[in-house]
Amino acid sequence: MKAKELMDKNFVYLNCDDTVIDASLAMEDVRRFTCPVVNENKQLVGWVTSFEITKGLRQGNDKISEIMSGYEEISTVHENDPASKAVILTANNKFVTVPVVNDDNQVIGMVRACDIVELLSELYDIKVYKLYEAMQHQLKGVTWDELMAASALVSKKTTGVKISPEEYEDNIMNSTFGEAIWATGGLEKFFAGLISVGEMVIARKVGKAKK
Repeated sequence: MKAKELMDKNFVYLNCDDTVIDASLAMEDVRRFTCPVVNENKQLVGWVTSFEITKGLRQGNDKISEIMSGYEEISTVHENDPASKAVILTANNKFVTVPVVNDDNQVIGMVRACDIVELLSELYDIKVYKLYEAMQHQLKGVTWDELMAASALVSKKTTGVKISPEEYEDNIMNSTFGEAIWATGGLEKFFAGLISVGEMVIARKVGKAKK
């Protein structure tokens, strides 16, 4: 997924000559805590937060240009950057919003922390079998039965509990991604398990071919 697929295209922006009061009203109207400042070509030149608006009103500042953060202080992502870059920027720097720009440095969208949380919530509800279907698609020539057989073997090696391919299939049909992460002890262990399944099914297929 690219940043442009995660971004919110409906956003409000300000100009350097806008007044602090007008900016306050605009941000209040759309209920946003941050806002990009652009020039006449919609190129990013600054950034304003609700904190700066409040401070500007208290100190009697008139124009946005007097209170905004400069361009060099702003973290951005390009529209074709991986969406993960925006997620990492948001998490590591506690950003509420990260602006998305194109090749001309024009602001074309915003990646918001609330949108990231919503996306992750949706991912957590995905049924685990969907991930296995995607894996089967990538492992050309591997059947679903072969994948389930390998998964059952990996599960036994990991947990010490014997499980049939049919039982394993039933489990992933009824489990969500979020539940699987908790059950396996975290995201890293879950994906390590998927990699082990992929390696196992390929090894078993190569072994059969040699016979």
